[in-house]
Amino acid sequence: MPAILFVLTSASKTLTGAQTVWYLPEAAHPYYVLAPHATIDFASPAGPNPPIDEGSIKAFESDAECKKFLADDTVKSKLASAKKLSDVSVKDYDAVFYVGGHGPVIDLPVDPINIRLASEFYQAGKITSAVCHGPAALVGATDADGKSIFAGKAFTGFSNDEETQVGKVKDIPFLLEDKIISLGGKYEKADAAWAPKVVVDGILITGQNPASAGPIGQAILKALKL
Repeated sequence: MPAILFVLTSASKTLTGAQTVWYLPEAAHPYYVLAPHATIDFASPAGPNPPIDEGSIKAFESDAECKKFLADDTVKSKLASAKKLSDVSVKDYDAVFYVGGHGPVIDLPVDPINIRLASEFYQAGKITSAVCHGPAALVGATDADGKSIFAGKAFTGFSNDEETQVGKVKDIPFLLEDKIISLGGKYEKADAAWAPKVVVDGILITGQNPASAGPIGQAILKALKL
């Protein structure tokens, strides 16, 4: 059975001081797609029990998979034993998946341990994936030639339009769409804001927004040939 590392942010506040961290459905939906077929571990910069975005609990309180995730004893155990990124070995996993939320734009792009790990996953030819704001965690990752892993690659992620609609432009250090385009990435997005969109370019797999969380799980499953 393949092993997948879910990476969660440890950043609890945005630049304006608003509560953030990781976004519930962007962990729950892909988790339940992948868990029957793969071993899943959680990790974050600070290790165990990375806190959750409170707004995402309220926004998805009627979502069956999100409710199941919050009550799931296996998930609780995995979160309680989440590894510190500094304790992660890339050789133990077949894929890495970065969960979204505004937190990943705050801590993961500048975390040297995360940058090293993301680069190692990509350079080892292992699936390197992220949803919504999760691709922000990959902006420092490089290929074997030292180039951005986004250079010349198709990708998606939370759009400038969506960021404006949620009123969070001032909460983050950069707009994801603009940042990755500046690294040479070729941005693609759904025809309408908030619609699902997943882009697969080799081992780089990205999803645009919360609605893309389940579909990106399916894309990772397909890439693992399961």
